Amino acid sequence: MEKMKVYTQEEALDMTIGEKGTPAREEYESMVQDYLIGAAIKEAREARHLTQEQLGKKIGVQKARICSIEKGVNLRLSTLRRIFIALGLEVKLDIAEMRPIPIC
Repeated sequence: MEKMKVYTQEEALDMTIGEKGTPAREEYESMVQDYLIGAAIKEAREARHLTQEQLGKKIGVQKARICSIEKGVNLRLSTLRRIFIALGLEVKLDIAEMRPIPIC
């Protein structure tokens, strides 16, 4: 019987989306990061027992905008900053070879 080939996650991504550095892979990686940011915002909001509507009112946007942010769609730093402040989160931008820059 022939052995089944097992691939690492990295190999599977290389084969299905493209190797690191290719436009398709960069877009995929960006979408994953945006999704993870949105998921973290949702988790922080829920931990504070806020609805999407309540958070939206705190920062002056509609519930639908909070919903899209939590899905990782159309993230803007200015809006994220308002969300972080409304949720009482301390966020720092960590750029290699620089000290962390406080976002809020």
